[in-house]
Amino acid sequence: MKRRVVITGLGCVTALGTGVEDVWKRILAGESGISEITMFDTSAFKVHFGGEVKSDVWTTEGYIDHRETKRVDRFTQFGLTASADAVKDSGLDFEKEDAYRCGAIIGSGIGGLNEIEEQERRLILKGPDRVSAFTIPKLMLNAAAGHISIRFGLRGPNYAVATACTSAANAMGDAFKSIQYDDADVMVTGGTEAALTPIGLSGFANMKALSTRNDAPAAASRPFDAGRDGFVLSEGAGILVFEELEHAKARGAKIYGEVLGYGSSADAGHITQPDAEGTGAARAMSAALRDAQVEPSAIDYINAHGTSTPLGDKAETTAVKRVFEDHAKVVNVSSTKSQLGHLLGASGGVEMIFSLLALRDQVCPPTINLDTPDPACDLNYTPNSPQEREVKCVMKNSFGFGGHNASLVAGAVR
Repeated sequence: MKRRVVITGLGCVTALGTGVEDVWKRILAGESGISEITMFDTSAFKVHFGGEVKSDVWTTEGYIDHRETKRVDRFTQFGLTASADAVKDSGLDFEKEDAYRCGAIIGSGIGGLNEIEEQERRLILKGPDRVSAFTIPKLMLNAAAGHISIRFGLRGPNYAVATACTSAANAMGDAFKSIQYDDADVMVTGGTEAALTPIGLSGFANMKALSTRNDAPAAASRPFDAGRDGFVLSEGAGILVFEELEHAKARGAKIYGEVLGYGSSADAGHITQPDAEGTGAARAMSAALRDAQVEPSAIDYINAHGTSTPLGDKAETTAVKRVFEDHAKVVNVSSTKSQLGHLLGASGGVEMIFSLLALRDQVCPPTINLDTPDPACDLNYTPNSPQEREVKCVMKNSFGFGGHNASLVAGAVR
């Protein structure tokens, strides 16, 4: 018999801040975290803005000592600080837990891009002997998962997931299964990403994936709007603590909700473009519903992948209609990427947090900048203002380059 899995801790690092409750308030207030990039000079770039985590909203101080900070890439720093907040929120004391029953599965689409760029500069300007000995441990995709495991002494399942923008969702799905099938009692999971770098920005811009609204950064991410022209590149982390239900109950833990189902699929089509008919996305949603043993009509809110790309938003709309049929017009859908931009491999973790808070507070967050709906995107995307409604069951969608699709279903503990 499958064991039941609940969420007991939340932690995030975003362009709108790091405290989960404060960020949630700002999401419901319709604020945008998108602004001019300050980390490097963008004057020669096509795009000058992004979802940058600035020093006034985030610091490693109190989380990572100064010496260790220099030995880990920015994406790992985000993962460590968000996981520390999530574990604190959960109330867990891992010294009192069986270390072999606790693990960490963390998603990242790109990993240590900052370190790659920095060490390439050293190699070219100063020669091979000046490349840091910490280069490989800093840039490797599993660095965040490994450091989180070390930080909390977690000796259970521990690995990284790299499926582009689906990474965090796939990581959470794997963590869910680890507990369901009795390989662990507690899993720290989610995603972290720090690809807002010169190469990251220029690479996405040159493939025409990014919005170029340099004159209005806060209005650039506009999922499902007729005027959308690409996504906004962002950074950050979203980390959650998954826990077996009886284990959580035994220690009197606060429970945000229960993970009910998980589904994944592949488009097996184009390396960057989604299936126009949303076939693979629909398959992942249907699989998650089947795993959760709930009907489509039971879903009250969908936190969409909704990146603000012309093809992606239309394909997701088509997929939702395929799965939900008449209920597609009833369910609330929104994309919080309209406020935070696209955190790539970390997006699913942050957005799963918002989905759980929607469940807790009985309110659906808005899709801001939705001023002129695309006729091809004709669902209730919760335009510009949050909507209060009964929320018993939520779905989180994530789709990524490579044709990766993943969906998770969560609900109140029954």
